[in-house]
Amino acid sequence: MLSERLAKIRELLEANGQAHLLSGWDHLQDEARTLLLDQLQLLPWDTIGVVRDSIVHQVESHPPPAAIDAPVICDPSPDESAELFDRGAEMIRAGRLAAFTVAGGQGTRLGWNGPKGTYPATPVSGKPLFAIFAEQLLAAQRRYGVVIPWYIMTSPLNDAATRSFFLDNKCFGLHRSNIMMFPQGTMPSFDARTGMLMLSGPGELAENPDGHGGALAAMARSGALADMEARGVTAISAFQVDNPLVRVVDECFVGMHETPELSSGEVSSKMVDKIDPDEPVGVFCQIDGRTRIVEYSDLQRDLAEERQSDGSLRFHAANIAIHLYSVAFVQSLTSSDAEPLPWHRALKKSPWWDASSGSVLEPDEPNVVKLERFIFDILPRARRSAILRTRRACEFAPIKNASGADSSASSRRIQSELYGGWLQDLGVSIPRDAEGHVSASIEIAPLTAMRKDDLRAADLPAHVEEGGSILL
Repeated sequence: MLSERLAKIRELLEANGQAHLLSGWDHLQDEARTLLLDQLQLLPWDTIGVVRDSIVHQVESHPPPAAIDAPVICDPSPDESAELFDRGAEMIRAGRLAAFTVAGGQGTRLGWNGPKGTYPATPVSGKPLFAIFAEQLLAAQRRYGVVIPWYIMTSPLNDAATRSFFLDNKCFGLHRSNIMMFPQGTMPSFDARTGMLMLSGPGELAENPDGHGGALAAMARSGALADMEARGVTAISAFQVDNPLVRVVDECFVGMHETPELSSGEVSSKMVDKIDPDEPVGVFCQIDGRTRIVEYSDLQRDLAEERQSDGSLRFHAANIAIHLYSVAFVQSLTSSDAEPLPWHRALKKSPWWDASSGSVLEPDEPNVVKLERFIFDILPRARRSAILRTRRACEFAPIKNASGADSSASSRRIQSELYGGWLQDLGVSIPRDAEGHVSASIEIAPLTAMRKDDLRAADLPAHVEEGGSILL
C-alpha cells in the first residue's frame, strides 16, 4: 500500500519539478514516510505552480495609487455613542455575536515557553491572555443572558498545547461546548533562489502559517462558519491574542457595525491615532472609493508626514487588528466561486535541510520566500467599511516584544494607567509620579468591571499606596 502511494506521489512531484522532496526517503521509518506522503498529497499543487511563477520569483512591488485619501472615521458624540451602545446591546442580547481570536503564535520572543495566549499579562495577578478574554465573555454572557461562542484559531505548532491549557484551567468557567479551536492553514516555503519547495529535516516539509488572511478559509474548513450559522450568529468580533485591553464584546462597536447609515455591515474596524509619522503601523486609507490599509513601508514619505490644518497627521488612522465581520460576508468570501485573497511575498532567513550533506544548515542571509494572506485585503470588497476611532490608552496595549515598546512591561503600565484613571474618577486617591503617571500596579478583573461605570456600586478603597498593588 505504501509503495503504491509512493509511486503516485513521486509521479506528482516529478510533474511539478519537486522530486527532491523525497531525498531522505530511504532513511525514514514507515510512520515518518506515511506522514510525509500525507503532507505532500494535501499540498495545493494547482496553486503552487502559479504562485512560484508569479510571486516567488518576482519582487513584490507596490506602486503608489493614483488617488489616495484619508478615510471617513466614525467618532461619535456621547449621545451618539449611547444610541450605538443600545443598538449593539440589543444585537448581543439576541445571541447574534461570536468572538474570534487569532492565537497561532508562540511566546518565544517574550522568553515564554508556550502559546502566546498562555502568557501572564496583567499587572498584579499575572492572568494569562486567554483568561482575560474568557472572563470578558463570561461577564457579557451573564449580563445579557446569552451564549457568546468563542472560536480560536491556533497553529499546528501550538494547537495541542492550547487545548491542554484550556482543559487544565476548566475553560476558565466557560462551557466547553461553546469554545471551538482549529489550526491555521499552512503554505510550503520556497527556496528564494530556485523556487523549489524546501525540507526542514529528512521527510519534513518546510511550511509557514498562511497569514491572518488564512483565517477565513480556516473558519470555513473547520466547520466554524457552519456552527455560527446554526447558532444564529450573524457577526464575529475578531482580534489578536496579544492585546489584553481588547474589548471582546463592545456594544458601541457592534452598534456602529449594525447601523446602515454608517456601515454596510460586512466588515468594520477600529483605529487609534498614529503616534508620529515613523510609527511602523498600517494606516486606513480611501482608494478608489473603497477602504484599504496601506502598510507603513508602502506609504509614500510625503503622505506619511502630511499634516492637516490643526497640525495632526492626515493619514493618522492606525490599524490595531480589531474587526467585526458579518458571517454572511465571510461565507461569500470563502465560497467556491469567490476570488481568493492575494498572496504576499516575504523574504526571510530560515534553516533548511540539505540532502547532499544530510544536515540542517543555517543561512547567512535571507533564503526563503514565505507566502501569506492578509486579512485586511477583505476591506475593499465590502460595499461600505466603517472605522471606529478609539483611544490607544483604553484599548491597545499589545505584548509583542521582550522589552521596550509593545512589551509586557509597557502593557502592564498602560493597564495600570487605565484602571488607575477609572478609580480616580470615582474618588479613589491614586499615587502619581512627577510626570503624572500612576505609581502603583492596578488591575481590575473583567468579572469585576467591564467599564468604569460598573464600579459605581462597588466597595472601593479610599486610596492606593505609592508603589503598592491592588486587584479588584
